[in-house]
Amino acid sequence: MKFSEAWLREWVNPDLDTRQLADQLTMAGLEVDSVEPVAAPFSGVIVAEVLSVAAHPDADKLRVCQVSTGAGEALQIVCGAPNVRAGMKAPLATVGGTMPGDMKIKAAKLRGVPSQGMLCSARELGLSDDHQGLMDLPGDAPVGRDLRDYLKLDDVSIDVDLTPNRGDCLGVLGMAREVGALTGKDLATAPTGAVPPSIDDRLHIDVQAPDACPRYLGRVIRNIDAAAQTPLWMQEKLRRSGIRSLGPVVDVTNYVLLELGQPMHAFDLDQLSGGIVVRYARQAETLVLLDGRSLELDAETLLICDRDRSLALAGVMGGADSGVSEATRSLFLEVAFFAPEHIAGRARRYGLNTDSSYRFERGVDPELQHRAMERATELLLALVGGEAGPVVEALSPQHLPKKVSIPLRRARIEKLLGFLPADKQVEDILARLGVTAHSTAEGWLAAPPAYRFDVAMEADLIEEIGRVYGYNNLPVSRSYGELTMRPEPEGAIPLERIQSLLVDRDYQEVITYSFVDADLLQSLDPQAQTVALANPISSEMSVMRTSLWPGLVGALRYNLARQQGRARLFESGLKFIVQDNELKQINMIAGVIVGDRNPEQWGLPRQPVDFFDLKADVEALLAQTGVVAEFRADSHPALHPGQSASILVNDRHAGWLGCIHPGVAGKLEIPGKTCLFELELDILLKRKVPSFQKLSRFPSIRRDLAVVVDVETPAAALSQSIAGQAGDLLQDLRVFDVYQGEGIESGRKSIAFGLILQGSSRTLTDTDVDAVMQGITGQLERQFGAILRE
Repeated sequence: MKFSEAWLREWVNPDLDTRQLADQLTMAGLEVDSVEPVAAPFSGVIVAEVLSVAAHPDADKLRVCQVSTGAGEALQIVCGAPNVRAGMKAPLATVGGTMPGDMKIKAAKLRGVPSQGMLCSARELGLSDDHQGLMDLPGDAPVGRDLRDYLKLDDVSIDVDLTPNRGDCLGVLGMAREVGALTGKDLATAPTGAVPPSIDDRLHIDVQAPDACPRYLGRVIRNIDAAAQTPLWMQEKLRRSGIRSLGPVVDVTNYVLLELGQPMHAFDLDQLSGGIVVRYARQAETLVLLDGRSLELDAETLLICDRDRSLALAGVMGGADSGVSEATRSLFLEVAFFAPEHIAGRARRYGLNTDSSYRFERGVDPELQHRAMERATELLLALVGGEAGPVVEALSPQHLPKKVSIPLRRARIEKLLGFLPADKQVEDILARLGVTAHSTAEGWLAAPPAYRFDVAMEADLIEEIGRVYGYNNLPVSRSYGELTMRPEPEGAIPLERIQSLLVDRDYQEVITYSFVDADLLQSLDPQAQTVALANPISSEMSVMRTSLWPGLVGALRYNLARQQGRARLFESGLKFIVQDNELKQINMIAGVIVGDRNPEQWGLPRQPVDFFDLKADVEALLAQTGVVAEFRADSHPALHPGQSASILVNDRHAGWLGCIHPGVAGKLEIPGKTCLFELELDILLKRKVPSFQKLSRFPSIRRDLAVVVDVETPAAALSQSIAGQAGDLLQDLRVFDVYQGEGIESGRKSIAFGLILQGSSRTLTDTDVDAVMQGITGQLERQFGAILRE
């Protein structure tokens, strides 16, 4: 919100200088971004009157003017402005004066004709970008008066960065209320009275979407002069607030928007057919806006229409066909309250950002519309003349925001602020904020004003009390609290331990958005049902992730593009999937590796990472839990068909592991040796609690077993079968050799196991061990067709 300090002081004038005012606003939560002068520095510029204009004897585009300064003889000024004329009043930079840029004004000759100063345009004075001619001052401007004093240019523009909840301060009135509350000063403003109608012209209003537009006011004004000039005082207030003058009708609507915080719009009445209809757009309906853009609308967009066509994007921008021009003779003035939830995001959806949508999205006072209508009517009649009809209102009270009464307890104030102000102080602060408060046994029953729609609960009121009291004024006290020991289940593994383990294994953690690019997600998880965002931040963040891989791959691509050829990244977070028409959130942990297995050094050859490097990392994670997981060869659309596996825990699918599919790698422009894993995080956050088992005092026996099986038979399946057959005597089982080649027929492989056997109550004999080994070989032969290798 940008505004002129002088304009603010017309409403409330605290005993603070500019810097103190800015500091107090910032400390109250209204951060002042900048304080800038409203005009560039210049001196020696006065109001002058052009008495006569004659042609230059030696230049077609120059004029020789006689100019009055209000004292002494007229000055001769040579001027090239196309709009210079006798009787005109314009700024004159006198000899000895200084222009912006520290340019000194001197007497000079222009094509042989003496000139004793310079008549100035607004651009030359740094007041605007208009350089089409001299700055045309009002006819009642006092000749000879210093221009800075006349235009009150010793002023500053204050730009405040408001938080989204403070839409009530998006107007000078709101800022004045805030300053008055902070400083204890009353607002020095007279209420706007009702403008009595002089004609009985009305336009019927039909609101077909009362939930989105609970209040709509309209007024007909006839016989206006749209070609009239906006007075300089209004142009200056608009300019100092960052808005350029666009003609008196538009300037008045912008002025009311800045003054009261109420957006409004003026239609050319002669362009309207029948009455006004407020409705939702029909699918694929089109509208051409004031800026010339043509929009194809969806069915969720609120429109202002007449009987035949759409006229405006409600709360955002008017249409080109009904806009006001210099030929306009009659107006239909609109003031409405639009529910924020029905306007929020609509402008951004169509690539628009307007002052109106900015305010309606944050909320406008639902009781402000009548005041804004009367203020705009008053200004229009003064500027462009005309005859005003009665105000026509369409109202749906049940859809307006409901007033609430909030219990405010002394004990709660003390709890949150750390101290309790006196009752009188609390009541004074509430009154200054416009809050109506009634005393109760425990404190007060407070009703916020309609414009403070952000105050909805007790904590909001207490925040306001602390803010107005002054955060710097809050007494210093020692904080205290009860310390309680949190139970830490022995079977729980903290997430930090999982993260630390991966960091120890040379990974780096990344944090990415839960919103991802739809095309990237389709490449990495094409079978998932995605959830599209209704109002995405951008097209690259349009769907909710069903896997953590898109974010990781995006981070990987970013690093690869910056010459980081060796990367190990991991992330923990939620993925969002649709099951049984319900959105479910699942905690996951995922990782990606690419590049060399080890950092470059002289002692080791360079070797790229592969499937088994990543599998070792996942096994290290699972080893902390004591959970036995099975890695089963499986296919995933984004993974290499021969280098991918599903991770099963207790025969339930819990994740994926593998190298990227070559086609996907080419499409995403990442190396083909990229490997990824994804695993349900909850599995890693629980572990089996260790229990004591008595160590056997009897010796162990090792037996080695080599069997020949089909090449597709996994070692894990063989190990599981051996462990089941050996029972409690088996203390350890290791695979120590896998062989294919000479002596082994094609399509077969040899796998050698080392078995450690030990009894708990006696020393095992060769007979005992032989019986176990015979049982194992028989089981492997029956289950897998295994042949004992001699």
